[in-house]
Amino acid sequence: MSDRPSFRGQLTGRRGKHHRSDGPNHIREPIVPGRIRRIDGQGFCFLPNRFLRDGFFVSLTRDELALYLLLVLVGDRNGISFYHYDSLCSLLELPVERYLDARNALIAKDLIAYDGTRFQVLSLPPRPVPRPSQPLTTAEDFEEHDAATIRRCIREALAADDDDSV
Repeated sequence: MSDRPSFRGQLTGRRGKHHRSDGPNHIREPIVPGRIRRIDGQGFCFLPNRFLRDGFFVSLTRDELALYLLLVLVGDRNGISFYHYDSLCSLLELPVERYLDARNALIAKDLIAYDGTRFQVLSLPPRPVPRPSQPLTTAEDFEEHDAATIRRCIREALAADDDDSV
């Protein structure tokens, strides 16, 4: 058994500490009651809880996640959207090559369909398609994907902050 908290229970902050609230009798009152989201005819999108719970969120790169979320936001009730790649690239601030990589990966992961004109955000498949492993070859690859290199970079950054504050 892990000592890490389960995210199935709600984490609530009290006096600087986090407490789990798993009980069915726990009342989840809004923080700002006057600002509760409502479906009011102006459009509404959703992501099923499975997107996070079943690992789809962590299976996507940043570019894939950004494109997927944008397509969810702009899609109609059937997940259909007609956004041109120029508009998508502009909104996401992505060069066309990275957009194409993200789009093609989302298609390969069975999350979207594309017919050359329209996108459709699909219902989630039974399980996420894991990212294929690729060898790390560049310094940037190691800084983004190698735990030991990431740890070293963080320690170096923290040490530099300590030096600057003295």
